[in-house]
Amino acid sequence: MSRSEAVRDFYEKMPYPAPLTNLDAHRDLYKNPLRRRAEFHLMWPAKEPTGNRDILIAGCGTSQAARYALREPDARITAIDISDASLRHTRELQRKYRLGNLELHRLPIERVREIGRSFDLVVCTGVLHHLHDPDSGLRALRDVLRQGGAMRLMVYASYGRAGIYMMQEYCRLLEIDPTATDLQTLGAALKALPADHPISGLLRRSKDFWRPEAMADALLHPQDRAYTVPEVYAWLDRCGLTFGRWIEQAPYLAQCGILATSPHASRVAALPPRQQHAAVELFRGTMVSHGFIAYRDDGAGESQPITFIGDRWRGYVPIALPWTVCVRERLPPGSVAVLINQSHTFTDLILAVDAFEDRLLGAIDGNRTLGEILQIASHERDSERRALRFFERLWAYDQIVFDASRSA
Repeated sequence: MSRSEAVRDFYEKMPYPAPLTNLDAHRDLYKNPLRRRAEFHLMWPAKEPTGNRDILIAGCGTSQAARYALREPDARITAIDISDASLRHTRELQRKYRLGNLELHRLPIERVREIGRSFDLVVCTGVLHHLHDPDSGLRALRDVLRQGGAMRLMVYASYGRAGIYMMQEYCRLLEIDPTATDLQTLGAALKALPADHPISGLLRRSKDFWRPEAMADALLHPQDRAYTVPEVYAWLDRCGLTFGRWIEQAPYLAQCGILATSPHASRVAALPPRQQHAAVELFRGTMVSHGFIAYRDDGAGESQPITFIGDRWRGYVPIALPWTVCVRERLPPGSVAVLINQSHTFTDLILAVDAFEDRLLGAIDGNRTLGEILQIASHERDSERRALRFFERLWAYDQIVFDASRSA
């Protein structure tokens, strides 16, 4: 059996993620128009939101394509997967929610050109690292991405998965299979591991890991590989793509979280972006995945033009991310609030807000530009410089995205 056949056989037996039968909560979540607008400007800060987009979900699994079709009713969703079981679960959701904008194909990523169409957005999360030749898969996706389109990708990260790869080898030595009995005994063995085993921290943090299909996907998968930050950049370079941004960028930035207070903060911050991100990954040590946005390398203009140099920033419209929360109890001294992005897995990435900053925060409505917010929020001496630093921190900490289409 070839590696690709082994992967297909694995997902026929162990569909992943666990199949869903109800997407009502997801549909209700995206009734908030700011959520969809924030998602759009995360990928295209300088463009105005448009409907009628063509979206490809490459390696759709059991429900991802249905979720996109449900929340993007004016888009055309095309989904591919090699697993009949995964596509069957997706079709059940398609029938239940009458998703006429969803089209499904049983097709490997390497053959996506056979569909004969191009796309504004390509989503491929948790798939490319399972291919025998990830470069071939990424190049194929690049070939169907339109100029000006965006690619949303996620692959495994090397350092945080060290314990997983140790346990994968352990399972191979013991010839553990993805059967109900073997998975039950494997779960019991994981609970008996030493507290300082390299996988123990991940087991404590991940509620999903103990589900049989998640355990099998992590420890018994026939093929996967992981990437360091420099390997991600080199991979994109080889495949004709340019790096846009990390989906959550704060974990990679020297000015965010605990690294900002370390003795090396200024030295790390002085590095060029690629080296800075690589250094922060090494400093943190426990990243298990890299989620990022990429673009074709022959696109016109900057896809991620956000900068706070010059005056263009005055035309940026800040949009608060709906998945962040504001805490106003048990605060650090001098703070009136603390902002937390619930997508962050590192607990040090909280942003304390003082009274001046809280007034600026309250003026964010998704319509006012930064220039307009500065006019209404404060006329104190030096307020503009302080305000600009605050908005730059909000952006770095993944509390806001910017609609820069007016500046563009």
